[in-house]
Amino acid sequence: MEDTFRWALVTAIAPVAWGTNYFVTHEYLPAGHPLYGAVFRALPAGLLLLAVARRLPRGVWWWRSVLLGICNMGAFFALIYLASQLLPVSLASTIMSAAPFTMALFGWALLAERPTVLVLTGASAGIAGVVLLLGAGTAAVDLRGVAASVAALVMSSCGYVLAKKWGRADGPIATTAWQLVAGGLVLIPFAVVVEGAPPRLDLPAVGGFAYVGLVATALAFTAWFAGLRHLSAATVGLIGLLNPVTGVLLGVLVAGEVLTVRQVLGLGLVLFGIMLSRPGGGSRVERPVPEASKVYR
Repeated sequence: MEDTFRWALVTAIAPVAWGTNYFVTHEYLPAGHPLYGAVFRALPAGLLLLAVARRLPRGVWWWRSVLLGICNMGAFFALIYLASQLLPVSLASTIMSAAPFTMALFGWALLAERPTVLVLTGASAGIAGVVLLLGAGTAAVDLRGVAASVAALVMSSCGYVLAKKWGRADGPIATTAWQLVAGGLVLIPFAVVVEGAPPRLDLPAVGGFAYVGLVATALAFTAWFAGLRHLSAATVGLIGLLNPVTGVLLGVLVAGEVLTVRQVLGLGLVLFGIMLSRPGGGSRVERPVPEASKVYR
């Protein structure tokens, strides 16, 4: 139980870092370049992790890295950027908050991790909390943004579970590096065709991309995939609800925003949902594989 709680804390690094990413992107990064923004986020972070891991894919991991890189990194980053431009933040975040359900379903289908009643109850409470925390919004709904959000949700949930299923090759640092490099490289030709020349970056933008790449991408995704190796997909999905919580709390601490009673209630529901389906509460945990028995497939 203590070990699973420790891995839950490691996994929580990811959604907390992603929650700060909203503020950094809005304040410091150039607008109107979602494809180049995704390339600048993925490729340098991937090359850095690749230098640390010092391992290249082998065998089937070449095509697996490309597939996972598209689902979890390249296409996902671009779709999220597009959704954030077409939809109110509250609606886009509410759609993405369904990740505990979609990850639980993919985990059930691909890993035989049957979600427990506590996990489903916790997911329901968490999504209700996100709706209260962010509000429903009254702006007109752009169906293109909804489609982008749903595509990002399904694609990333499937990709995360596949990464858990296949993730024993060389550890989370190497497999995260391969995905980031593949996702960034795949996006480059699309960025050139659609957006033309890359945007000029001033010093704050360089610092913003450095933070996004090092903290919100390299560190965050390594922690996320490490958690997926040790916790059930449904539990990891619920921990991901800390993302909108972090975004709201950062607005309070940095931007001087004031929490309403509804938001406090929503915050409580999200935290209750995460605690209700905490590791050890019926979720299957993957046991570490002895080094000598690992098979590189």
